[in-house]
Amino acid sequence: MSLVLDSAAQDLLFREARTANTFTDEPVTDEQVQAIYDLVKYGPTAFNQNPLRVVLVRSAEARERLVAHMAEGNRPKTAAAPLVAILAADNEFHEELPDLLPHFPQAKDLFFSERPVRESAASLNAALQAAYFIVGVRAAGLAAGPMTGYDAAGVQKEFLDDDHTPLMVVNIGKPGEDAWFPRSPRLSYEDVVTTV
Repeated sequence: MSLVLDSAAQDLLFREARTANTFTDEPVTDEQVQAIYDLVKYGPTAFNQNPLRVVLVRSAEARERLVAHMAEGNRPKTAAAPLVAILAADNEFHEELPDLLPHFPQAKDLFFSERPVRESAASLNAALQAAYFIVGVRAAGLAAGPMTGYDAAGVQKEFLDDDHTPLMVVNIGKPGEDAWFPRSPRLSYEDVVTTV
């Protein structure tokens, strides 16, 4: 059985997609970011949660503050990327649930009244949304360089608050020279899928 999505789109979104390590200096506009969000916001989550929050790091001063918290090997690429996004989970996402889940507004208090439950749900569902965001960046013809090599406590203190947990930092832009490492292996279908 073949996929419905055409081969070129499959390549763009998955087969040819890699973490970008260099970028051109072509800017990434607010309009491009909004188009990405307006596409990926429809990706499914549990209870229609929308815990993902995005901090766009544009100013030179903010970039310096962020680079200081990046792992040594990630600093040059974060310093040079046209746009950097901090993707975070909002642990108070449940406040939006009555609007996002109008047919079941009581879910807010019934399932998410306890902070540890919210943190777990926010982490999982914001990670789903982060994955959609990365695919959306690719759908916009841009490259993404997602990274978890940073001081999470420092990034949280510098850019977020106690209600937001950083998930990853994503460099975004048009791929530059030698942007890609060779494709690394993947597990086979038989290694991953079990039928019971």
